[in-house]
Amino acid sequence: MPRRGIVASIGDTTIWRWLSEDAIRPWRYRSWIFPRDPQFSEKAGRILDLYEGTWEGKPLAQEDCVVSADEKTSIQARRRIAPTLPPVPGGSMRVEHEYERKGAWAYLAAWDVRRAEIFGRCEHKTGIAPFGRLVRQVMSQEPYRSAPRVFWVVDNGSSHRGERCVERLTRVWPNLVAVHTPVHASWLNQVEIYFSIVQRKVLTPNDFNSLTRLRDRLLRFQEYYAEVARPFQWKFTRLDLARLMAKLSDYAANARLAA
Repeated sequence: MPRRGIVASIGDTTIWRWLSEDAIRPWRYRSWIFPRDPQFSEKAGRILDLYEGTWEGKPLAQEDCVVSADEKTSIQARRRIAPTLPPVPGGSMRVEHEYERKGAWAYLAAWDVRRAEIFGRCEHKTGIAPFGRLVRQVMSQEPYRSAPRVFWVVDNGSSHRGERCVERLTRVWPNLVAVHTPVHASWLNQVEIYFSIVQRKVLTPNDFNSLTRLRDRLLRFQEYYAEVARPFQWKFTRLDLARLMAKLSDYAANARLAA
């Protein structure tokens, strides 16, 4: 602007403030995945019903259980090449940027939506067998072993995908009801909220000398959280889902017209 004679001089901060206050900011964006599962509403609605305490139009029994499960993969143990310095008055913790990789865990967890119970385990990798061990860890104890129904909300990861997963689990645990989220809709799985807490409270900053220390930290926090946990206040309902799908339908229609 000084070259064009609009102003004599102007600072970078002023220009950045003007751009930030503009109504349209094309340099800013965020990635997202447009729902493409043809049964998105149906699959998502079943999960939302469970969170509200119903299944196929009928209230859940008090003894029924709803479990949300998934894996947090490839959690690295990073040994910093210089010691981490603790926080001081007026100053923050200082963590060395460079590190040595000491291996990684897959952290498998199951969250009891209604009772606010958490179960978890560390495995060297994900897969059908490790997930089966998590299921056994939960289902072999009360109240899950004798509950009329135990609904397991899972995504479409390879460890628990499709009808073969349903058959495999119900063959061992007849009272287990597997409920899959729509494709690319892990946000419907409440255990992801717990994983976000673990990421903030346990894994940030990542400074572990060994896999053993990382595992111990994860499992100790799990024990602590089990003592203080309360059910998550899930507020997204079928009505919100209907509004979202209508909005996405309008967006898709406008995009086709623009094309």
